[in-house]
Amino acid sequence: MPGGPEGLDLARDALTGDVFAALTKGRYVARMARSGDDMRRVQGLRALCFERAGLLRADGFDAGCLHILIEDNESGALVCCFRLLPLCGGGVSQSYAAQFYGLERLCAYPGAMMEIGRFCVHPDWPDPNIVRLAWAVMTSQVDQRGIELLFGCSSFAGVETAQYLDAFALLKARHLAPDDWRPGVKAQDVFRFAAGGERKLDLKKAMHRMPPLLRSYLMMGGWVSDHAVVDHQMNTLHVFTGLEIGAVPRARQRLLRALI
Repeated sequence: MPGGPEGLDLARDALTGDVFAALTKGRYVARMARSGDDMRRVQGLRALCFERAGLLRADGFDAGCLHILIEDNESGALVCCFRLLPLCGGGVSQSYAAQFYGLERLCAYPGAMMEIGRFCVHPDWPDPNIVRLAWAVMTSQVDQRGIELLFGCSSFAGVETAQYLDAFALLKARHLAPDDWRPGVKAQDVFRFAAGGERKLDLKKAMHRMPPLLRSYLMMGGWVSDHAVVDHQMNTLHVFTGLEIGAVPRARQRLLRALI
């Protein structure tokens, strides 16, 4: 049963190495899911954030992933969760993102990769320290596993593009993936924001509409696909997002590792 205790055992088998040690920042603590009850809480937060309770209880990728919970120390509330899936070489074709994007070019990527998925922050907890702690967790796993590329699907809420045109204009102008790794179109319903004419960029509006996780990726040198997938099942628009670890500025690397 994906997402239950059996799934957690499979995840530990698939993710060789030590069990993830808890990290803290201020009032928050990050830890690995330990039980079926933890996974039910994760699935509840997913349903709240994506507004699709019946579709997010579990999927076929949950069993092979390391699941991270970030909780408020004072109340015990679950404020953030996400999953991590390490991959090697051509294994990128087995990732969640490969359902939506043509990743043939990335199969030739020479380094170890890790997929970040189902990243959710509770809408009532906008504290930026939550995302900072999440990145500290990812950094610890990058260091432990020798990861050279982090990737995932960065989601915009809803499937209407009009409210995000400035954000997409910024992605087109400054953050498209290198040609060598750029994902191809695979999904049937996509928004090709990199095609067509130029749009006058309102940087303030663009950053305001950018999802927090994607904003963090971009600040560290991340890049995106040249199109967004219109995912009606999840009620999101999402772009493939990659971050090559070697491109992260050294000053930011030091800040992230200071929490480990």
